[in-house]
Amino acid sequence: MTHFPVPPAVVADVAAAVGADPITLADMLRVASDPRFGRWQEQVRRTGGCANPIHLQGWTATKDKATGQTLYSYSTEDEPGGRLRVACGNRRASRCPSCAWTYAGDTYHLIMAGLVGGKGIPAEVVNRPRVFATLTAPSFGPVHNRPSAGRCRCGTAHPDNAPALGTALDPERYDYAGAVLWNNHAGQLWQRFTIYLRREIAKRAGLTQRDLPDHARVSFGKVAEFQKRGAVHFHAIIRVDGPDGPEDGAPPWATVPLLTAAIRAAAARVSLTVPPAGAFTQRVLRWGEQLDVQPIGALDGDQEVTEQAVGAYVAKYATKAAETTGTLDRRLGELQELDHHPALPDHTRRLIRACWELDPHYPGRMLAHWSHMLGFRGHFSSKSPRYSTTLGALRGVRADYRARQERRERGLPDPDDIPEATTLVLAHWTYAGQGHTPGESWLAATIARDLKTNRDTAREALTELEAEGAWE
Repeated sequence: MTHFPVPPAVVADVAAAVGADPITLADMLRVASDPRFGRWQEQVRRTGGCANPIHLQGWTATKDKATGQTLYSYSTEDEPGGRLRVACGNRRASRCPSCAWTYAGDTYHLIMAGLVGGKGIPAEVVNRPRVFATLTAPSFGPVHNRPSAGRCRCGTAHPDNAPALGTALDPERYDYAGAVLWNNHAGQLWQRFTIYLRREIAKRAGLTQRDLPDHARVSFGKVAEFQKRGAVHFHAIIRVDGPDGPEDGAPPWATVPLLTAAIRAAAARVSLTVPPAGAFTQRVLRWGEQLDVQPIGALDGDQEVTEQAVGAYVAKYATKAAETTGTLDRRLGELQELDHHPALPDHTRRLIRACWELDPHYPGRMLAHWSHMLGFRGHFSSKSPRYSTTLGALRGVRADYRARQERRERGLPDPDDIPEATTLVLAHWTYAGQGHTPGESWLAATIARDLKTNRDTAREALTELEAEGAWE
């Protein structure tokens, strides 16, 4: 193939037309003119349009154990750049929208299995006492908001997307140290809440805490969400089963009112003392007064909070971090790096700075390490062991499906169809880098948008069929 240089002026004109800078466009033309561009596109599509793929180099071979014959072999030598690109798997939508979409889908199915059954969970869980609870942080000082009265305490009726929302009315009096210490200990507050919750349920059932496991099991799935003020809070599905978990019906005394009362009492009891250090006084951390508990789905005829709405809500926030505060999505190597981010909101900047100021006094809390998360160091989504399936199991099913698909394409037998294993797989892989060049990134984003459009179109078509009763 003969390549002809493109005049810089033409590159600049085309770049402006497609919304790319000249450097990106020149690199994009380089990628598109490569003889193996089609294979590069195929690789990117297989990653779902991953924004930051991992590059691998190596080979694999499938051999017949009895004869030593090579049934299939593959090497990255003939791939574009001599590399195989695989999805990064990052859950954050700010880092990789495509992989975050997959993660959100897995989280949705995990949550839904615990609400309506499936993935190895019996459908009877739909009849168990289940609530959707939201536990929040306390106040660290007044902030700009949109109260029902219509006007903030500053006298302004802020629009919904006003940058001031969530920021301190008086930054000099706002407890930034308390806010980041609360975020930093939020995971421990949740752990204590689950302990007290079981105690409160046992007390209301007339049981001891030791006897409760013989009568009932409490399961949950939760997700963390950051409020605009930079404080994390938790949304949790909490369910009561019989002693054997989801396969076992809940005892007669387990009701939604009992579960709701136990949640409120447990949240009120939780406290955690942070000792004084340096100029920072001792603090007693507690949950905030804003506690919301709502029944889920068809139980007792309540349809206000549906299973689908809860599943979608949790899945949405499983792919987010602290973006609502305008914070960074990467760690700071040193505090001076804040100077490289002049657009960072002042409220968020003060929270990050508080993490670094507190870090020497609480070295075990890794506050500087987690300053980009405003001190929060817990899991954004988690569940108890018996709530439902696991993300690992869902990924395993998807990997097995793809492996079977590839074996069919190669003409290899399915392992399930072979009485005894007769093949041997040999492989050697090494890490060779990560990410895209500027032009590749632009092209990959285009592929990701096309894939998303196809998914959305298919979903809309399926919804229309279901609405018309034509899909069974």
